[in-house]
Amino acid sequence: GCREGTQNEFRAVTIIKPSTPLEPEGKLHVTGLRNDYYLNILDWNTENLIAIAVGSVAYILNGVTLQTIENIDLNSNSKYISSLAWIKEGTCLAAGTSDGEVQLWDIETKKRLRNMFGHLSVVGALSWNHYILSSGSWLGSIHHHDVRVAQHHVGTLFQNKQSICSLKWSLTNQLLASGSSDGILSIWPSDPGVKLQTQPLKTIPHSSAVKAVNWCPWQSEVIATGGGMKDGILRVWDINNEKMIQSAATDSQICSLLWLPKTTEVMTGQGLPGNQMKIWKYPMLINSSELYGKYFS
Repeated sequence: GCREGTQNEFRAVTIIKPSTPLEPEGKLHVTGLRNDYYLNILDWNTENLIAIAVGSVAYILNGVTLQTIENIDLNSNSKYISSLAWIKEGTCLAAGTSDGEVQLWDIETKKRLRNMFGHLSVVGALSWNHYILSSGSWLGSIHHHDVRVAQHHVGTLFQNKQSICSLKWSLTNQLLASGSSDGILSIWPSDPGVKLQTQPLKTIPHSSAVKAVNWCPWQSEVIATGGGMKDGILRVWDINNEKMIQSAATDSQICSLLWLPKTTEVMTGQGLPGNQMKIWKYPMLINSSELYGKYFS
């Protein structure tokens, strides 16, 4: 049965009929994508480059033409790329792999800059904080890598052995949010002098995996989260007060979310059963638009 708190969240939701669905400006057909909810295999950078992983290869596409301009290849039949993250400024791409490795690639020079080891399982999430790259594994550990130095592993966060399926540094680079498969959102401090941290600043439980996490660009203490299949609720939190500002039932698992600063909205990428994107007016979280694609089984 549902806990009382969960029932109240559903009652508070405002539902209106969405406006006419929008049409896409372009379509990208990709075959061979790994069907795994816990991976993060697509990223789009400020240089308008899209990186998307298919098996052991990451393809780099022009964001305007959607044409492939480069690719990076693990050259392996036994492992695959499980996460991707562009550095915030520049064309350096980080790739996590299924065997626990983190690689850095310079897309301009088409060279692999380095291999970083330490994880013992799938690296499912990555997030940059300037020259510090944080990586999360399916065994529950988060490693901080200083990509400038040879001894790159400069810190570890570990709370339990549940898979890390989302990582996101705040825009101020002072807080790191991590979401895990057991439904825990953890907020960690930026403390480069500590080698091992086992106690996050805050933990917020959800009823399903926390795969979608993103900080609000114009309110540094506000973060949005999206729950998995058993949850399906978009929530916006005030981290300072550990209070939920608003919530909305999306009626499906939430795979990703993005803030839209120009229109003060939140966009969610939905999984089963609808496989669509939804746009929500902030702060009331009223569903204003839906974008549909086509799902191929």
